[in-house]
Amino acid sequence: MSMKQHWEQVYAHKAVDEVSWFQEHAELSLRLIKDSDPALSASIIDVGGGASTLVDDLIKHGFFQVTVLDLSKAALAKAKARQTRKEVVSWIEGNVLEVALPSQAYDIWHDRAVFHFLTDQKERDAYIQTVVRCVKPGGLVIVATFAEDGPTMCSGLPVMRYSASALHQTFGGRFDLIGHEKESHLTPAGMEQKFVYCLCRVESN
Repeated sequence: MSMKQHWEQVYAHKAVDEVSWFQEHAELSLRLIKDSDPALSASIIDVGGGASTLVDDLIKHGFFQVTVLDLSKAALAKAKARQTRKEVVSWIEGNVLEVALPSQAYDIWHDRAVFHFLTDQKERDAYIQTVVRCVKPGGLVIVATFAEDGPTMCSGLPVMRYSASALHQTFGGRFDLIGHEKESHLTPAGMEQKFVYCLCRVESN
């Protein structure tokens, strides 16, 4: 089964609020974005955003250049169905490692729980090269993964776990670490999942 088929099945068989990563509001992600004091015209991409409510809250706070990228057509459809201001969101169905994203297009790159599924070094390298190419120099990169004491599997798939320093080291010297935070996420089933969030600035040319 391909990764796309896997995620289509997940969203076909579970309600949005039944998947383990569900958050009624992505409060930490939203706070980290707002704390960077971006202009409301900032171009923000939510990688693996799927059916997440982050896009809803970004729109409510006045942002009007938001992109949501996800492998799953079903997940994107669920997020789209909630929106009343569809014109301010670009919806992209595709694999972040393969889709043709525009160069130096984004002020803010947000990813909660995509990068930790990349268990192959070549995939991680390709992802990082995409970030470097697509985020504007000086742009903000927020990546959240399972922490060192987080789960080793998610949705039936193996994952990588990181400390803040290991995650930053993986991304390399072109990323200036400006902060990191941990989060204890409670799944709809009542299980605790430990996350680490790293905030970096892409090195200016």
